[in-house]
Amino acid sequence: MQRSLQIDPEKCTACMQCELACSYQATESFNPSQSRIKVFMFHETARFVPYTCTQCAEAWCMKACPVDAIQVNAETGAKEVIDSLCVGCKVCTIACPFGTINYSQSTGKVVKCDLCGGDPECVKACPTDAITYVDADWTGLDKMRAWAAKTDSQSGAQA
Repeated sequence: MQRSLQIDPEKCTACMQCELACSYQATESFNPSQSRIKVFMFHETARFVPYTCTQCAEAWCMKACPVDAIQVNAETGAKEVIDSLCVGCKVCTIACPFGTINYSQSTGKVVKCDLCGGDPECVKACPTDAITYVDADWTGLDKMRAWAAKTDSQSGAQA
């Protein structure tokens, strides 16, 4: 069974614990700028939305990579960057429609969520269960669109 991250923005309090846990796991430093998960803040509506790689089935980043540096981990299903193959061309960053794969100046390679080898630190750090690790069939773009539509209609009603 493949698993993936499920994010419930209504539970997010923007405590940033997910970013800190992720950055420590990835770089051994508490540096949110190095995190593979980010919390987007909609200040005007006081809403917070954690976002990271959704490990999408289409994997445009993987298809776009000219050196096959992004490969599927057979155990976790995560699309992982193989550092020894990555040449830092950034084509994958352009191909990702969600902006969840990024170039690291310090390494000259790209970085993205790898699900922490199947034990995501962001999930363990989240005090409100806004981020959970579930059967991949329970997540999806349709849920994200439904939440976005709900948010749009709420902000429109307040205007």
